[in-house]
Amino acid sequence: MTQHTSRLRTTLKLTLSCSLLASLIATPLSFAQPQKEDMAQLQTQAKILVQKFSGELKPQLKKALQTGGPLQAIEVCATSAPEIARTLSQETGWDIKRVSLQPRNDKSAQPDAWEHKVLQNFDQRQRDGETVVEINYSEQIDGRFRFMQAQAVEPICLACHGQHLSPDVVQSLKKYYPKDQATGYSLGQIRGAFSLSKPL
Repeated sequence: MTQHTSRLRTTLKLTLSCSLLASLIATPLSFAQPQKEDMAQLQTQAKILVQKFSGELKPQLKKALQTGGPLQAIEVCATSAPEIARTLSQETGWDIKRVSLQPRNDKSAQPDAWEHKVLQNFDQRQRDGETVVEINYSEQIDGRFRFMQAQAVEPICLACHGQHLSPDVVQSLKKYYPKDQATGYSLGQIRGAFSLSKPL
């Protein structure tokens, strides 16, 4: 092989390598797999939204309980929670909802197959000793980033989700949620989860 031929082959290899690198750089980011740091950022965003959702709903429920008791709290939860979810979704581009294996609202809180599997895993993780605040899960699936955070039964929840409900509460739940399954819980038990997703 002559020196000229050898130099020619080397030049061609360098040209092809540069062309390949240029094409990779030019590839739109939307086609690239999210990097670890991107996934961590999305998870942080999701956690902040969960805190914001909870931070807006809890004060309203506490005020309703103090002023009108459990019946008013049920009414507030039935109207305010979906509105908070809609507003946050519109403002951020995330899909935000709450789901449960025992849904209260059979239309908006019914888990899909992925959510159902994650909720079952959450229950197992709690039985294995994890605290609810630490129980979350995120995954990239079907072109979306999905995140779930377990939600525990707090003292404020027991009047409407606990094991011993007043007849008035039972009647009110039937009015707002005819297919309600979200009762019989004990303090600290996982009763569902915040479920968030965003297109990648």
